[in-house]
This record gives sequence, structure tokens and C-alpha cells, in this order.
Amino acid sequence: MKTATFDLEEKRLSEEVRKRRAKCVLIQLPEGLKHYGPYLASIVEKTGAIAIVSADPCYGACDLATSDAESLDADLIVHYGHSKMAEEEKIKAVYIEAKAKSSVKDAVKKALPLLKDFKKVGLVTTVQHVHALNEVREELLKAGKTVAIGNVGQVEYAGQVTGCDFSNAKAVVKEVDAFLFVGGGRFHPIGVALATAKPTIVADPYEKTASTVEDGVNKILKQRWAQICLAKETEKFGVLVGLKSGQKKLEKAIKVKQKLEETGKHVTLLALREITPEALLQFPDIEAFVNTACPRISLDDAPRFSRPIVTFNEALVVLGEMNWEELCRKGWFENLT
Repeated sequence: MKTATFDLEEKRLSEEVRKRRAKCVLIQLPEGLKHYGPYLASIVEKTGAIAIVSADPCYGACDLATSDAESLDADLIVHYGHSKMAEEEKIKAVYIEAKAKSSVKDAVKKALPLLKDFKKVGLVTTVQHVHALNEVREELLKAGKTVAIGNVGQVEYAGQVTGCDFSNAKAVVKEVDAFLFVGGGRFHPIGVALATAKPTIVADPYEKTASTVEDGVNKILKQRWAQICLAKETEKFGVLVGLKSGQKKLEKAIKVKQKLEETGKHVTLLALREITPEALLQFPDIEAFVNTACPRISLDDAPRFSRPIVTFNEALVVLGEMNWEELCRKGWFENLT
């Protein structure tokens, strides 16, 4: 198996299984790494342990497969692609971050023209590229920029962001004119832009390209306002409680249920592991949903749902406790950070 793109730490994998004397290991991988599952399972099996690869979706460290491991009698979870987020569970978990091996230099150089109007730059990335931040910082300094890298301790590394935690970006938002995100795709940089209301440039080391996310951000903002307006016109709400280990916010759900009921709305609490359009179609009488689990479901997947699905903070706008300007300032990620 060719493993040139990411460091899968095969030696450490074998050592951890042996050190912990694991008899059954559940290997959990995000979508981009799932094809390595059989290869990693073969390494585990050489230690004498049984290896089982989770084929279910994995959206982050908040999605640790503890209940699945329990049902399989696994005594160790090996979770790839994310840094630790959840508190220690009943079943021990080893986090292997799968650091990227791709050089960041070409993409950063291509990003410099897009940063020409910004003197002060905030630097953010995912766990796959945190080891390269010093190199990126040096490139920006050479280009005459000042660089800020946040580190408030909510995630593992300075400058790191996750799909729902942008605390390191928000920590330096008053010090910068724009952000440079180093990594693949637009999922995380759009989150940075939404959380900070600052221009965000992407330097993609995999594609060796640079781009802005302004169009994507504007599209989502229009969608969010439309969802809020639709939710304001409804009477029957479902408040979604996530059952994944890092997404269960029952107190938040009960709080927003009570607030909605105080305005005369009819509200039902719904608990589920996977929030999908198909799952919500089973409740045809409910006209709108408040999502207290992963906010990215509301932001990124809204077009897939036939009825409005708003975040906790957006529900406060529906209730009149927050206005649109406050929402844009406070952001869409407060319920998980």
C-alpha cells in the first residue's frame, strides 16, 4: 500500500496495540482515509489482535465510535485523522493524526498575490498541516507580512481549527486584516470566514493552488437568512439532540425547547446519531428543526433538507433574542466551542 500522502504512523500503530495488549481493535477513519482501512487492519492483525474497520461515516474527533466499539467487544479504538477532542471514554482511544507529507511552499507562494492588500495575516490550518505552520509563517514574513497564530487551548495545537472550533482564529481576529488557511478543500476556510467575518484565503498543498472563499461564504449567508425567515413562520419545531459522544448537547436542546414553547410554539425533542433528510422525513408534522448537534449540518447540508434546519444561535434570531448583525458577529459555532 502506497502511503506517500499522509503519515499513517504504522510503527506506532503496532506498538500501541502491543503495549495495551489489545485483543480487538476498532479502526476509525474519516472518508478521505477509509481506503487505507484494509492495509491498517493487516498491521493490527500481525500483532495477534482482531482488527475491525468502521465503515460508517466519521466526521471528526467528536464522532468517536465508543458505542460501536462496546457492541463489538473491542478494547481499543484507533482513531485516524483528528486530534483528541472528547474526554476519556470507557474504551481507550489512540489518536493518530495522519500528518500530510505534501509540501506547502508552492501553494503559499500562489496565495501571496491574493494577500497583497492585507498587511496583518492570521494563520490557521487543520491538524494535518500544523507541523508546517512555522514554514508558512517564514514565507509570510519574507513577503513583509505580520503573522498572528492563535492558541487558546481549546484544540490540541496553536493555529489549528476543526469543523466546529474556530477559537484560535477568533482569538486573533482583532489583530489581523485577513486569514490564510493552509489545507485542502473549502469546508474549513469557509468556517473560518463565517466565524471571524474576515477575508479568508486558501493555500491548498494537495492541489498546489490558492483561492478565496468569498463566493461560498456569501452563498451560505443568503441560505442562512432564508432558513431563519422560513423558521419564523412555523409553529411546530423539532429540536435535534445529537447522540455522538462529542455532539450531545441536551442542556442546550432543553433550553431552546423551553424558549420556543414560551412563545407558543409546539416543540418535540428528537435524538439521533445521524441527522439526515431521510431521518427527518419520518416526522411530517414538524415544520422546522433546531439543530444542537454539529452546526455544520445546518450550514453545509441545508439544501438537502426539505424543511428549515437552524442552529442554536439562529434559533435565537428566530426568537428575537438576537439580530442578524449580532449573529454575524458572534458566529454560528458558539454551541460547540
